[in-house]
Amino acid sequence: MSDVEARELVYEGKAKKLFATGDPDLLLQYFKDDATAFNAKKRGTIIEKGVRNNAISEVFFRLLEREGVPTHFVRRLDDRHMLVKRLEIVPVEMVVRNVIAGSLAKRLGIEEGKALPEPIVEFYYKSDALDDPMINEWHVRVLGMATQAEIDRMVELTLKVNAVLRPFVAERGIVLVDMKLEFGRHHGTIILGDEICPDTCRFWDSSSGEKLDKDRFRRDLGRVEEAYEEIARRVGA
Repeated sequence: MSDVEARELVYEGKAKKLFATGDPDLLLQYFKDDATAFNAKKRGTIIEKGVRNNAISEVFFRLLEREGVPTHFVRRLDDRHMLVKRLEIVPVEMVVRNVIAGSLAKRLGIEEGKALPEPIVEFYYKSDALDDPMINEWHVRVLGMATQAEIDRMVELTLKVNAVLRPFVAERGIVLVDMKLEFGRHHGTIILGDEICPDTCRFWDSSSGEKLDKDRFRRDLGRVEEAYEEIARRVGA
């Protein structure tokens, strides 16, 4: 794999495993091919998904770091392993939306595909058991998930990530419909964690509107692996 030694398993999620390393400040992030939807109620496998997501995430993390967004990314080690900074994860998923789709369309009864005049930022409590319920800043602050300063910083960084990635993918014929971001504390400072890929973003082809993300798995649209491969090709992963 590399000269970085994987030690005990620290955490296993739906799409990744995190292993301790010889450095207490660093973790080894392993990308799986397991696919889940609807908070793991639907399960399957997307062949080579982990390889694609690792490479795509590297492209996006490097771009964001150049643009001043602090992330947990250190370096990609091989096809499936990424070295990352150890974070204390804030149990809040930040979702930024540019186009009405998915749960927003269902919740408001608005047809998918309507472009928003400006991005919408939403908060969700990170809990599979509760189906990641939507919450607001008051819940996050009053229930002690994050301080007001941390909330403000997460919103600021969420909008900055969107402002950087949206034109980048647009130049490559892709609409960034929405994306889910996760943040954590690294030595007390809020930075971006997790991954940025077709698992966590909705990508639509700007000409045809074809979905190039995990919605192909969620909705049984077929050509799932091809969609991930196409995103990797277009972003140069």
